[in-house]
Parts: sequence; structure tokens; C-alpha cells
Amino acid sequence: MSNTDTLLDRNANFAARFSDGDMPVFPKLNTMIIACIDARVDPAHVLGLDLGDAVVIRNTGGRVTPAVIEEISALSVLINQINGGKDTPLEVVLLQHTQCGAERYADPNLRAAIQSQAGIDVTPLAIHNHDQSLKDDLETLRIATAVPNYLVASAMLYDVKTGSVTEIVAPAPLG
Repeated sequence: MSNTDTLLDRNANFAARFSDGDMPVFPKLNTMIIACIDARVDPAHVLGLDLGDAVVIRNTGGRVTPAVIEEISALSVLINQINGGKDTPLEVVLLQHTQCGAERYADPNLRAAIQSQAGIDVTPLAIHNHDQSLKDDLETLRIATAVPNYLVASAMLYDVKTGSVTEIVAPAPLG
């Protein structure tokens, strides 16, 4: 059975109250959040975001991947074009969480099974230690030549048991 009817009903309720059709494309908080796809970790709920507050990119583990680097770079160019060519210091927030499925990718047997059955190497997504993974991902952003060095980046860890977010790395320019 599909949940499409439920989703369409919920959208009808949303659309009936919707009044933000003229919202600008630029996020109100000048922020992009990279977060995990886990359904327990919706940044809108966890960080109290409203529609239009931030750009949210979600992937396995909330990791900085080549695709994330491309998204950040392309969005930076787009925002600068919207702002008349002026460098706009977008803030990038990395948000990982406890009890993440990507922690299981640290198991070499699981990685081998995924490689064997799906042909996918999940090694770059494996989280052995959240603090270190977040710091490593910030360094990946810092050295990525496509990511403007005037962007500001930080890292946070969300605890799925308590609902609390802890700042792991304070906001700082990448350059």
C-alpha cells in the first residue's frame, strides 16, 4: 500500500495555508546545512528552521562527498550572481548524529558485502568517530579548490536520544 494519498492530503493542508509564494531563492539565514538522510534527523525540526531559512542537503551520514562539494560550489556562484557578483559568505553547517547507520560502514565485513552485492564502496562514508569525521569533512571542504575560501563552516552533532545538538567545531572561514 502506498502512502501517496497521505502525503497528498498533507500537502493540500499545507497549500491551503501557504502564503510564501514570493519567498526569495536566497536562504534567510544565509546557511546551508549538510545532514544525514536518517528520518530521525530532519534539520527543520532539530534546528527549528522555517521554510526558506536554509538550504539543506541530505546524504548518508551527512558526509562531505564530491557531490556535496559540487552543490556548495554551484550554489556559491548562483548566490554571487544574484547579489551582483559580490562574494557572499554563505555559512555551511555539517550536522551528523549519534546512532547513525554510517557508523555500521566502519565494519569491514559490511563494507565488503555492500561492495560485493551492490558494487558500491562505502568506505568514504564510514563514521568511526563523529568528532573526527566532522573535522575531516571540514578539512575536505577547506582543501576543495572548487569551494570558495570565504565561506564560513562549522560542525555539530545531534544526539538522537536527547534531541540536543553539540557544537563540535565553531564557525570559522574556510580560508
